[in-house]
Amino acid sequence: MTSEVTPPQQPGTDKPAVEERQIQIHLRKIPLMAELNDEEIAFVKREIRIRHYQKRDVVLQKGGHGDGLMFLLSGQAQVVDVTEDGRAIGLRMLAPGDFFGEIALINNSTRSASVVAMTEVLVGFLPAPAAMHLFSHSPSVANQMLKYLAQKIQRDSEIRALLSINNTSKRIYAFLVMQQKPANDPNAPAVVENLPTHQDIANMVNTSRETVTRALLALVQQGIVQKESHRLIIRDPEALKKLVQAS
Repeated sequence: MTSEVTPPQQPGTDKPAVEERQIQIHLRKIPLMAELNDEEIAFVKREIRIRHYQKRDVVLQKGGHGDGLMFLLSGQAQVVDVTEDGRAIGLRMLAPGDFFGEIALINNSTRSASVVAMTEVLVGFLPAPAAMHLFSHSPSVANQMLKYLAQKIQRDSEIRALLSINNTSKRIYAFLVMQQKPANDPNAPAVVENLPTHQDIANMVNTSRETVTRALLALVQQGIVQKESHRLIIRDPEALKKLVQAS
């Protein structure tokens, strides 16, 4: 059950006593709220609740009612679904600044997936009335939401295409291609930041952890990627794409 924080912190705990300046900093880092004026930011600060979750805590439960919009303020989380035979399927990773729970909120329906904390996380919870007020009264939020939903449709289509690949190694390579981001320096290699664990990648591409480990090791041995503690450096993006396209 959610309650006010008194040390030690408990999973899913509200933190209404977080310093005002800290909340201000967090809110300005959320892309959805980056263009809000001072009056709108003050409104959000009055309504939002900050919650703390430990690693592997369920942040949002599938089947729950869409009672608010949630923002990941720090840490890393994963959107997951559970198949009829009980297998957890990772749908996407969440990074600080991302929001979730918007579909159930907009449709006034139940949650279609769960969100699990992959590290300790701080989450901002904006109750439904306040979130809907922003959607209807802030053009910047409405525009950002439309762009996000369009990108989500495209991403979901890419995931479906990825899962249709029969060869498991190719699914892993295609996943890495989807996750890589170009470096700020055009001469620098692309990277996969906040690299999920081998088990999390396995969940997302519907294979085993051992298969992921073997596939990544093969890429390292071929010099296509370089693995660091929390990221993957794509040394040869073209070679990686060719592995996906190979017959």
